[in-house]
Amino acid sequence: MSRKPLIGVSACTRMIGQHGFHIAGDKYLRAAAVAGVPLIIPALDELIDQATLLESLDGLLFTGSPSNVEPQHYAGPQSAPGTPHDPPRDRLTLPLIRAAVHAGIPVFGICRGFQEMNVAFGGSLLQKVHEVEPYQDHRENPEAPLDDQYGLSHDLHVQPGGLLDRLGLPPLVRVNSVHGQGVERLGEGLRIEALAPDGLIEAFSVEDARSFALGVQWHPEWKVHEHPHYLALFQGFAEACRERARQR
Repeated sequence: MSRKPLIGVSACTRMIGQHGFHIAGDKYLRAAAVAGVPLIIPALDELIDQATLLESLDGLLFTGSPSNVEPQHYAGPQSAPGTPHDPPRDRLTLPLIRAAVHAGIPVFGICRGFQEMNVAFGGSLLQKVHEVEPYQDHRENPEAPLDDQYGLSHDLHVQPGGLLDRLGLPPLVRVNSVHGQGVERLGEGLRIEALAPDGLIEAFSVEDARSFALGVQWHPEWKVHEHPHYLALFQGFAEACRERARQR
């Protein structure tokens, strides 16, 4: 009997009261279940043997987060005061992304995970997209209900001949927009898969990856089963994870 793929899901660190926790959002875990059995990976790089972890997994989902990648990892300027960071997550995810792609493990990065992928491959980030011409404000209204925050916000121009094209996305789709940072310089070996109307990179793939390796700036995990184009991404990820499980 074939087993379900095991999907590692990156965790963020949080202090709740006086205690530290490693957590992953419910929406990411439920979306990861499209591909297999989700397993939260704690941000404990010093305690996790990377080789053992990768040998055990059939896919990796790098999630969004309120925190941003520390700019020291891409030689960026110092963050504005009050910018949320998560150094333990950076220490785990940045090397893990490259190792997973090199090992042929399916990788899917969303929002912060997308930005982590870009940094892991040598790219840099815009810390405040809305302050850089010609880009628009891609942030959500934090006072709005969640359904409005994650509602369809702008068009997505899918590039022909790439992974999104092969997954069945049409040339023009509508997506949500819930982010303040974005790609400045694209990482080495990454292929642009989709652009926002203002030219901001919204998706890329890893050109020489042996398996599924996709990063997207929007949030396809949000009510994934209600959005066929969002679901198509997770179904493509799922098929790659099943293939990985069969090979193992």
